[in-house]
Amino acid sequence: MSDMPAAETIRYDDFLKVDVRVGTVVSAEPFPQARKPAYKLTIDFGGDIGIKRSSAQITVNHRLEDLVGSQVLAVVNFPPRQIGPFMSEVLTLGVPDAAGEVVLIRPDQAVPKGGRLY
Repeated sequence: MSDMPAAETIRYDDFLKVDVRVGTVVSAEPFPQARKPAYKLTIDFGGDIGIKRSSAQITVNHRLEDLVGSQVLAVVNFPPRQIGPFMSEVLTLGVPDAAGEVVLIRPDQAVPKGGRLY
């Protein structure tokens, strides 16, 4: 939300440790076992990263049928996290809308898979 204070100052080297890449959603499924409404995404980052899975709480602003083929940004170097029966391997990134619901961060034009945020 916009009323949140800015995080503490970090060094540029700290920022470089977070590996944010672009990937293409190759499948999107309902995730009814999640505590909060979510989808299970399979995302292709290409190259050495390959295909990874993510649990994403994006059900309010995004429809399953619109996700496949779209590009998203995700942190690819966090450790995997167990979300109920699902292992989430990457953190798909978004920002809150006016109601606090997640809106995905996406490039506004097609870019090569695996491109790193800078």
